[in-house]
Amino acid sequence: MTRPALVSLFVSLAFVAGTAVADDGVTIAFQTGVDPSKVAQADGDYEKATGKKINWRKFESGAEVIAAVASGDVPIGNIGSSPLAAAASRGLPIQTFLVTGVIGESEALVVRNGSGISKPADLVGKKIAVPYVSTTHYSLLAALKHWKVDAGKVTILNLRPSEIAAAWQRGDIDGAYVWEPALGKVRASGKVLTSSAEVGKWGAPTYDLWIVRQDFAARNPDFLKQFVSVTGKVFERYNKDPKGFASNAANVAKIARLTGSKPEEVTALLPGNIYPSLAEQSKLLQQPLVKAVGDTAAFLKSQGKVDSLQPSYTPYVTNQFINAALR
Repeated sequence: MTRPALVSLFVSLAFVAGTAVADDGVTIAFQTGVDPSKVAQADGDYEKATGKKINWRKFESGAEVIAAVASGDVPIGNIGSSPLAAAASRGLPIQTFLVTGVIGESEALVVRNGSGISKPADLVGKKIAVPYVSTTHYSLLAALKHWKVDAGKVTILNLRPSEIAAAWQRGDIDGAYVWEPALGKVRASGKVLTSSAEVGKWGAPTYDLWIVRQDFAARNPDFLKQFVSVTGKVFERYNKDPKGFASNAANVAKIARLTGSKPEEVTALLPGNIYPSLAEQSKLLQQPLVKAVGDTAAFLKSQGKVDSLQPSYTPYVTNQFINAALR
């Protein structure tokens, strides 16, 4: 069963009733994207602020996080805007409550040296790997549309980041649109054809986000307020001195350990995204993000990746906890 089908199966099941944070803590799903909040995670700042034990579970893709959230195993998860659009379109009772980054050069389409790909038209007939229903999948499809390259004439393979790195090493694929740590591995013997920073300028921006099950959010508003506050503080530290933050050996080592990236990759990639302040997020987590999710969902439907659309994506986005943290 493919991961999109797995997500559909979970969403079609009855949504498991949530509970308050138990004595044994709360399980939170994170991914390997490079961002400043990994420092706060490594330092235990979330546990200190909430007063709760947090069981951090690493996942390789947003589709896997969505499946875990839908099953009831995980109440909070880190995903991209494309998996959010797909899950919301299928009716998963979740809300986006925080943005961890406006994605830029930290996600990129890399083509292998010697693959014969020097321009977008050369992608026809080539094997390009990407995790399905991820932000990179959406960005790849949007890039092909921008370049007027028929996606049906490109062999797009559904692989997880670790599988992409292995397939690249074997020489099985010609290119990949992916994030760290796989991005660093493929870029070592390839060249960047485009990045999500450029695709965003073409009208298809993508975001890294935190989502929460609605039932958990209703029972644990203070936990989420503190979670938001911790993230906002580390983003503020970064934005005051991006170069200093990215060159700090301790910060870099903590992020590298959690993401599996090399220290030099962390230093290079941290400036690749934008990390909005909480004040900026309060505005972003209204109509701008609702529109972005709706536009993403409509594009995915046009590509046959989701079956139907919601009349509105407003219920899937909230700035409630950001506003509480700002107060």
